Amino acid sequence: MFKVGDKVVYPMHGAGVIEAIEEKEVLGSRQRYYIMRLPIGDLKVMIPTDNVNEIGIREIIDDHMVQEVFDVLKGDKTKMSQNWNKRYRANLEKIRSGDVLEVAEVVRNLSIRDREKGLSSGERKMLDNARQILVSELVLAKCSDQDTISEEIEAALQ
Repeated sequence: MFKVGDKVVYPMHGAGVIEAIEEKEVLGSRQRYYIMRLPIGDLKVMIPTDNVNEIGIREIIDDHMVQEVFDVLKGDKTKMSQNWNKRYRANLEKIRSGDVLEVAEVVRNLSIRDREKGLSSGERKMLDNARQILVSELVLAKCSDQDTISEEIEAALQ
């Protein structure tokens, strides 16, 4: 159970801070919700407290994991399918997992592919989404700002 002020990651959306825990009636059913603010895009989401395990909500990473993320970003591209559809589905699964290292791997691999061959519009959107998810978590984990983190990610990818 999370509490107000906790920094958590919502897979496919990014990291944010739980601002409140409220009971609301939705579709005729009363339920408790985490009210989470995502700093990137200034979004607010309601997450049913009963579903956090199925959704994959987790605490943000610690300093040791931050270093692992940058090690992944600096690493070599891993083998990806030449088939666009298979590659897209594999990358989508990695992002859905909520595992920050898998998201970093998607950012690294698609960034390298973009430099080498360019990306389709679908993969470009996926790269932008994965990068935003990664930035949102690193902003909170490093107590930094979006521009600084974006520059650090770009430097690691070079």
